[in-house]
Amino acid sequence: MSTNGTAAYAMYPRSVDLPEVVCALNRAGFGNQDICMVLSPAHPDAANVFDGESAKGSASARMISWFSKFGAVFIPTVGFFIRSQSFFQALQAEHNLPGLSRGCRTLLGLGFPHEAATRLGRQLADFGALVYVSCPESAQADGAIQLLRKMGAREASSLGFAKTAALAAGAAA
Repeated sequence: MSTNGTAAYAMYPRSVDLPEVVCALNRAGFGNQDICMVLSPAHPDAANVFDGESAKGSASARMISWFSKFGAVFIPTVGFFIRSQSFFQALQAEHNLPGLSRGCRTLLGLGFPHEAATRLGRQLADFGALVYVSCPESAQADGAIQLLRKMGAREASSLGFAKTAALAAGAAA
């Protein structure tokens, strides 16, 4: 996550091909280390990671390998993959807010205001995936939002870290 920038995010239904979304972001110049995903445990990609059947073992290994390339992937109540120190700090914040669901706490840690984190956390079960892209400048966030919408997002918007961090801190108090 950029400490002085913004972020773009989008909610996707389970039917959207997340590798296609990531490839489009990569082609637009966004690196994997700047991408974080929060997946519903019921999302097909999340289910593939933890499927213990031997016939699907290679699919699980491929999915784990793919997830490990991102800044972070959170699957509330199941597990996480973290490559970026900034996203690790978001996970730390998750543990300090015990009154909320794990998905909401993760979103608060990423800089979402309390109301948005609660709303989006509930929607994760229905939509399946939230893709979050750290952007050093608001113009990049605007471009990412347009791209995320083009790739089938049900909702796409941006966050300014200074503003949302203050709101999240106030909600936690």
